[in-house]
Amino acid sequence: MFLFSAALFGNDISYESTSPLDSLFSNTAFFLVIAGVIFILGIFIVLRILRIVLQNYYKQQRTFDRVVLQILVPKERKSEGQGGQVGQEDRLEQIKEEIAITESFLATLAGLKVNKGFFNWFTGRDDYFSFEIVASHGLIYFYIDTTKKMRTFLEQQINAQFPYAQIDEIPDYNIFTVKGTVIGAYLKQDSHSVLPLKTYKELDSDSLSSILNALSKICADKSGSAAIQYIIRSAPKDWRSTGVNIVSRIRKGESFEDVLESNAFKKTASSFAKEVTGSISTKTEKEKEKPEEKHILSAMEEEVLKKIEARISKGGLEVTIRIVSSAETKESAQMNLENLINSYSHLNFYKYGNSFEAIIPKNQKKLLDGFIFRSFEEKRFNLLNIEEFVSIWHLPLHSTESSNISWMGGRKAPPPSNIPPEGLLLGHVKYRGTDTPIHIKEADRRRHLYIIGKSGSGKSVLISNLAIQDIQAGKGVCVVDPHGDLVETILEHIPAHRADDVIIFNPSDMDRPLGLNMLEAKTVDQKDFAVQEMIGIFYKLFPPEMIGPMFEHNMRNVMLTLMADIENPGTIIDIPRMFTDDSFVKEYLKNVTDPVVRAFWEKEMAKTSDFHKSEMLGYLVSKVGRFVGNEMMRNIMGQQKSGFDFRQVMDEQKILLVNLAKGTTGEVNSKLLGLIVVAKLQMAAMSRADLPEEQRKDFYLYIDEFQNFTTDSISTILSEARKYRLDLTIAHQYMGQLVGDKGDSAIRDAVLGNVGTLCIGRIGPEDAEVLAKEFAPTFGSYDLINPPPFSYYTKLLIDNEASKPFNMLTYPPQRGNKEIAEAIKELSRLKYGRERYIVNQEILERSKLGEITKAETENIETSL
Repeated sequence: MFLFSAALFGNDISYESTSPLDSLFSNTAFFLVIAGVIFILGIFIVLRILRIVLQNYYKQQRTFDRVVLQILVPKERKSEGQGGQVGQEDRLEQIKEEIAITESFLATLAGLKVNKGFFNWFTGRDDYFSFEIVASHGLIYFYIDTTKKMRTFLEQQINAQFPYAQIDEIPDYNIFTVKGTVIGAYLKQDSHSVLPLKTYKELDSDSLSSILNALSKICADKSGSAAIQYIIRSAPKDWRSTGVNIVSRIRKGESFEDVLESNAFKKTASSFAKEVTGSISTKTEKEKEKPEEKHILSAMEEEVLKKIEARISKGGLEVTIRIVSSAETKESAQMNLENLINSYSHLNFYKYGNSFEAIIPKNQKKLLDGFIFRSFEEKRFNLLNIEEFVSIWHLPLHSTESSNISWMGGRKAPPPSNIPPEGLLLGHVKYRGTDTPIHIKEADRRRHLYIIGKSGSGKSVLISNLAIQDIQAGKGVCVVDPHGDLVETILEHIPAHRADDVIIFNPSDMDRPLGLNMLEAKTVDQKDFAVQEMIGIFYKLFPPEMIGPMFEHNMRNVMLTLMADIENPGTIIDIPRMFTDDSFVKEYLKNVTDPVVRAFWEKEMAKTSDFHKSEMLGYLVSKVGRFVGNEMMRNIMGQQKSGFDFRQVMDEQKILLVNLAKGTTGEVNSKLLGLIVVAKLQMAAMSRADLPEEQRKDFYLYIDEFQNFTTDSISTILSEARKYRLDLTIAHQYMGQLVGDKGDSAIRDAVLGNVGTLCIGRIGPEDAEVLAKEFAPTFGSYDLINPPPFSYYTKLLIDNEASKPFNMLTYPPQRGNKEIAEAIKELSRLKYGRERYIVNQEILERSKLGEITKAETENIETSL
């Protein structure tokens, strides 16, 4: 309907005109407007529902495209000045410097480009990371969850700032229990995000310490588990605009209160309406004429402005904070949650500042779903800069005293770039996503391999892996095992085609003893070496004051006499008869050509009375009597011919397995037999001088607990045996085993001075002080004391040059074939052993042990 008014001829005349067409158009337009509004609302609702559905779908799907990384750092203290002390100010400065390293790392994440676009609006941003601190199973862990696509980038950034950090991908953890109670909360800034929180730079201690202490209490009390989850993503570039506006208005003279109440900070409905309608001020004319007074800033307000300016000068992060507590009872879960929430109170900045408040939803399902799927909560996030965030999450510091933190055992380092692609496989190095096998060349093995580590560090597994490789490659091998398990493991992996090469020396097999005669020598040089080694062996078995020069003098001449007949040598068991049977002496003396030895019998002993001979016999037999009187040792050492030829074993690439298990052989017997075996191998190696060097085949000798089986001649073995291709792999537990009773370190110095490759497992502080010099500056004492499980700090010889140290993992043992092992043992004992009865009769007949007079026996017993 339209109303027209007009003035005609001075009269006011009104006309009201109604048209059906106008009415139709008016109604149609109205309905079109309504329909358009409904259509737009419908589209908005559909898009909204579709967006929620898609975001929930992608939230779950993205879970399968993410990895959880555990970050471990070493707890290694830096030098703390003179006397190991450091001032409080210096200590605080060190703490801030260490935290600032994490801030540098986070700056790269805050600088990432924000995912934008219609698709990201629909599905939600996926450019977020989850930084988590978890107390579970008695320890506190630090994790970072990221997409597989961003994993490499994240690891590179961590390694750049924390070069010694260990990054491991793990299966997702679980803090929940079947019958427990779970409760969670969000943390949210209680004021506008532009206002600052306190940061680590303003505190007098580590900003994370109160949070870690709350988690440590949960671990110590075993009252449940807890997790703190920070879902972070880079903030849009315009996050600073509000802060810039506030600072600008206050600098122009507006008061803090006015700015905080204005629409620059918080828009109310009335202020918004005034802006839209352009309402004029209600001030009176006098008030308009009165000039406005500028607000003068107080010292506190000036300080807050500076903090806001400093805050917006750094990278920004949008952060969703969830705290989840799980315990067997509701009370424990609630108490742990409250303690964790309260641990953030030290960051509260009162009066023009910010603080965290807890939001505990009545319906916990959404919070727990978000925790499990690590989703960003659009309605409950905080806007923090990197300095504020690093105050609530950073890796533990060297100075962190909170207990129960899961620290890295020891640092890692990359393997050398010139690692040989082939050779003996020692282990492998996992470093920054790459797995590098570690080989050692045959030529470098001639400079020997030294393994040290406490019991349980995996020495036997490493030795067995190496020996098995050599055996399967057809090489000559000898393994001296003081425990027995190592030999049993190796037997299970011997190929069937090498069964005939195996010689097993097992003293506890008394039914078929295998002969081992130390006095069996083929040349004059070998005789001298054998005598010297036997005297050295007695010094190893008995205190030095019980040996003395007279024992050496008499024993040397007796043994040289017994060794005079190369085809029919005597044995250790024959020594007592040499002082009781003149005809027995004459039988060997006729082959003696050394005038000094002949003079010993013809002049010295000939003038010695029977009484003094009896005393001498008692003194000597007191040293060898334990072997003469022990049937097991007598049947082994009393055989004139050894069950096998050591030189033949080396030249023909045989496999010699020496089982000296102390439980079945006896500690002293095991030590004596091991000393003899090693000495015989050294004699055989040096006898290779009659072969051109290129014809000498490498023979590999493995000795576990080698300090029990070496005399002072070890330095000779280490320095010269390589010329004769006797390649040693020696292992033991701690370096004190290489130091004599009077502090003699000759053996230790010989080992450290001659071995080419070192593998250091878990050792004690004293050994770490010595060996840290070998591994400096890459590794320190702390690393050597705390290596990762089943790993060795290794200094590898490559082309006769020592490499840079690195941390090497060993391979686990493989299951073998016990049936083949039993068959090989039976074959060896039948082939190399002899019947017990026959051996007994031969020894008794030759030694005449039963004919020692009663008086001599009493004298021996008195000496013992």
